[in-house]
Amino acid sequence: QVQLVESGGGLVQPGGSLRLSCAASGSIFSINTMGWYRQAPEKQRELVATITSGGTTNYADSVKGRFTISRDNAKNTVYLQMNTLKPEDTAVYYCNADGRGGNLRRFGSWGQGTQVTVSS
Repeated sequence: QVQLVESGGGLVQPGGSLRLSCAASGSIFSINTMGWYRQAPEKQRELVATITSGGTTNYADSVKGRFTISRDNAKNTVYLQMNTLKPEDTAVYYCNADGRGGNLRRFGSWGQGTQVTVSS
């Protein structure tokens, strides 16, 4: 079983920055894609950004140029640097990862979520 633990959320003023981290632990053989999703109140969960093991990234149009996703494969950790934050970025941010566990079976895991609030 693979667990994901997020950290780094909080309250920030518009225009500010936050950095989220998500560390995967457990029986892991390999991790393919890691990513960040978010869910605002009364809205569906949406993709924010993903990154493959080879470093290929994908961003939602709403965050392009403001957010940067990166990962440390040695630490099984993914990061999301969020700059120029806007009130509409307020949401619970979830980490996601897929790959193969120690038994070589595929896994897909979600973190518990971390709240990001952008408000003055």
